[in-house]
Amino acid sequence: MEPVNVLMVGTGEYTTGFVGGGASGSDKKVGVVGLSLFDLRRRGKVGKLSMVGVNGKKFPAIREHLTKNISQAYNNLDTSFDSFPDDGSVDPESYKTAIDALSKGDAITIFTPDPTHYPIALYAIERGIHVLITKPAVKLLEDHLKLIEAAEKNGVYVFIEHHKRFDPAYSDARFRATKLGDFNYFYSYMSQPKSQLETFKSWAGVDSDISYYLNSHHIDVCESMVTQLGYVPVKVSASASKGVATSLGCNEKTEDTISLLVHWEKPSEPGKHATGVYTASWTAPQKAGVHSNQYFHYLAANGEIRIDQAKRGYDVADDAAGQLMWYNPFYMRYAPDEDGNFNGQTGYGYVSLEKFVDGCRAVNSKSLAPKDLDAKGLPTLRNTIATTAILEAGRRSIDENREVKIESKDGNWKLV
Repeated sequence: MEPVNVLMVGTGEYTTGFVGGGASGSDKKVGVVGLSLFDLRRRGKVGKLSMVGVNGKKFPAIREHLTKNISQAYNNLDTSFDSFPDDGSVDPESYKTAIDALSKGDAITIFTPDPTHYPIALYAIERGIHVLITKPAVKLLEDHLKLIEAAEKNGVYVFIEHHKRFDPAYSDARFRATKLGDFNYFYSYMSQPKSQLETFKSWAGVDSDISYYLNSHHIDVCESMVTQLGYVPVKVSASASKGVATSLGCNEKTEDTISLLVHWEKPSEPGKHATGVYTASWTAPQKAGVHSNQYFHYLAANGEIRIDQAKRGYDVADDAAGQLMWYNPFYMRYAPDEDGNFNGQTGYGYVSLEKFVDGCRAVNSKSLAPKDLDAKGLPTLRNTIATTAILEAGRRSIDENREVKIESKDGNWKLV
């Protein structure tokens, strides 16, 4: 199969690891998307690469950052890319120019603030471009359904970057859950330290919230487990904590922690109900030793599953850090191989991007159609509708101070 050309939309932490004039203070100091795609190009799966942001003046510093921290670290790995807008310009609409420079069958990755996902994705889809969108796909159920319609009309592959599906433990748990009988209860927690609010201060609580940003992981994992068993979400009630983020200078609307209580039912067997509770926070302690706490408890009729993926039995004492640290090389492994090349191809962050690239190449070669990729159970637009419905219902529940119902019948979804 021919390699696919990819445009990276968004130049921040997940794409380049470059934040605030230097390497991110998180565990993604050299990013995820750019590094993975540079390596996929080395392996022959990706062709031309380009990148677009709002502020072209950042590109000289980004290129210097990538050369120093990727090329020089991984055996001169090629980090070249075309950039939009030019180095002297600032243009919020530059993504259109960058997409217009692509050809049908090329692809884009979208790692930008949540409200921008829909217009960028739609612009690309209507031009025959395959699309990967970071989670959450979009903020509104209505927009999600419109993107499905546009993608099917234009024959393109749209993949939501729910990388936790490819975490080996989560992936194994999703399989084992199908053998434990009817769904009964799911509880999840995911957090990041208060330092992340510095990275996200420009949009936190204004353009989106912590539920969209982090609860989206576990809601998708739960959805992918229980929809196989015939369960659908029917109503959502949400609660939010406030006070910490606002004391750090975030917008007065910014919530610290959001919990969603979701009622699930099995339409084929009336009377079978289940409960899901999904909690996310971005005001965890700075010195917690982990960048992200992440765990869940799944209870079914014939068994239960518990996963804690925060510490993973791997800790490092480093005087420079000033504390014991628990790292997560299972997401992105940054250590080089014996020849000095990048060696993180088994990290689930990398695997997620590679599966998108492989899907694009398969569609372009006509060996698979987008509907075939839906049938594989991958996190495509069609396979993630319930997650968007739950997230929007949670937001509306907080804003409107009420329980929000989800109706789904014959493929038609709406919130009431």
